[in-house]
Amino acid sequence: MSIPPVPSTRPDDPLRSGRSLLEGIATGAVYGVLLRGFIVLQTTAQKHFQRDGADPTAFQRHFRLLRYEMIAGEVMTLAFLVLGSIIIGFLTVRRIERRRPASIFTWILAPWLAVFCMMTVIALFAWEGAICVAMALPITLILSSLGGITAGVLGRRMALTASRTACFAILPFLLAPAESMLPSPIQTRTVSTEIRIHASAATIWQNIERVPAIAPSELRPSWAHRIGFPRPVEATLSFEGVGGVRHASFEHGLLFIETVTVWEPERRLAFTIRADSAHIPPTTLDEHVTIGGRYFDVLDGEYSLEPLPNGDTLLHLTSQQRLSTDFNGYAGLWSDAVMQNLQSSILQVVQHRCQQT
Repeated sequence: MSIPPVPSTRPDDPLRSGRSLLEGIATGAVYGVLLRGFIVLQTTAQKHFQRDGADPTAFQRHFRLLRYEMIAGEVMTLAFLVLGSIIIGFLTVRRIERRRPASIFTWILAPWLAVFCMMTVIALFAWEGAICVAMALPITLILSSLGGITAGVLGRRMALTASRTACFAILPFLLAPAESMLPSPIQTRTVSTEIRIHASAATIWQNIERVPAIAPSELRPSWAHRIGFPRPVEATLSFEGVGGVRHASFEHGLLFIETVTVWEPERRLAFTIRADSAHIPPTTLDEHVTIGGRYFDVLDGEYSLEPLPNGDTLLHLTSQQRLSTDFNGYAGLWSDAVMQNLQSSILQVVQHRCQQT
């Protein structure tokens, strides 16, 4: 695709160029904040009515303009995450180009500044936690640049009137309700991790059937923890054998109830997993990444021990997760990476304990 040449203009006025850039960044950031803010407004108001026992229909009567499913909390939609990100970049560059033509680097990078400003405001108002911000940021940056390039190219080829721009900006509000009526695809993903341990299978088995309290010093630095995922604490076992119940505890009240389905000492330990979501504090995880919630759940796990010829043992840890979003391909990259990181942390603790025995 060829980019139309920049029309000849007067020599650049740094002050005017800087003001144009700031206006564009502010336009994109404000649009993004308003889009997310409407969701918070409607969700908060609905909770208020429900808490006070008000008639739910009263909410709809007073907030008719906010009744769309997307505004009712549906941020996990393609209309919001994908189209909304593109429009942020589009509006940013469109505003800049209204004053004077910009370079292609401005088309690509100016939307990033708008996204960073938007994310900062969202974080300050605690509309999203660090986990959701970190997960959304990469794709939001890429798509915002796509929107910026689109605005730049179209602006050189056709007249982008205010009405056309407004029609484009309102698209997420029109498309999200239809998208929310469709069931999100359900995908089961498997994550496997392994570690070589210089210890016997008997020693390793003792350290996986139960996991005594883990000291913070036993855990290596983890990027998953840095963005907000809790660290493992301990795992207890009610009794040995099939039907035994393990309680795998993590920081901040996160608890997994694991029921043993396979018990083969020194060979295999498998279990179903159920998150004790009823007792997880709401501040532990964002609602969009809550384990056992609408979008993500951990289903089962398994340890298997593989003896090696040199006397070492290869310890495998495998888990299955349920993912249900409108963009499972992208979300799956994050869920796989997080589970891989968490499982590796657990295996490293087991390795250290076994080799110190």
